[in-house]
Amino acid sequence: MIRLFVGLELPETVRARLYGLGGGVPGARWIEPENMHMTLRFIGNVNDDSIADIDGALARIRAPAFDLEIAGLGEFSRGRRPAMIWAGVRPVPGLMDLERRIEAAVVKAGFPPDGRRFTPHITLARLKGGAPGRVRSFVAEHSLLRIDPFPVTRFTLFSSHLGRKGASYRAEADYPLAIPEGAQP
Repeated sequence: MIRLFVGLELPETVRARLYGLGGGVPGARWIEPENMHMTLRFIGNVNDDSIADIDGALARIRAPAFDLEIAGLGEFSRGRRPAMIWAGVRPVPGLMDLERRIEAAVVKAGFPPDGRRFTPHITLARLKGGAPGRVRSFVAEHSLLRIDPFPVTRFTLFSSHLGRKGASYRAEADYPLAIPEGAQP
């Protein structure tokens, strides 16, 4: 069994900027820069036999490259307790189209539909027992965060390996996006 998801790798400069925001929130476990990414579709644990089906379905996706922009921070909660701090990603048409195509490909490969509404974000920290007021203050303090748009020219199938210090991720396959004629990659 292998745990898989489809996502976007982030440029090193973007990861460094996001990681630089970390600190000052009790109970937060900040994501290391090498693990920062944007998930497009979590697949979960799959049998080794299914990897080729997933890879084949993803390889058939034809979509254009696009620019991605990070804007603002937010938090997801479980009940009344904040569970995660995230950086927002503007839902540009190219991103939303790619997410739909990936969802369709994963379903075609034999996996059930995700069923959750896609909310583009990058996880910055997971929270355990943090003070809700401090989390909300941190999010408010950084609400004007903006990172210049950067090009997205591929998406990636990742494996996730759980360990004592959290998960680590490895790129298993990359899938190129079409770069419009005359554009710089």
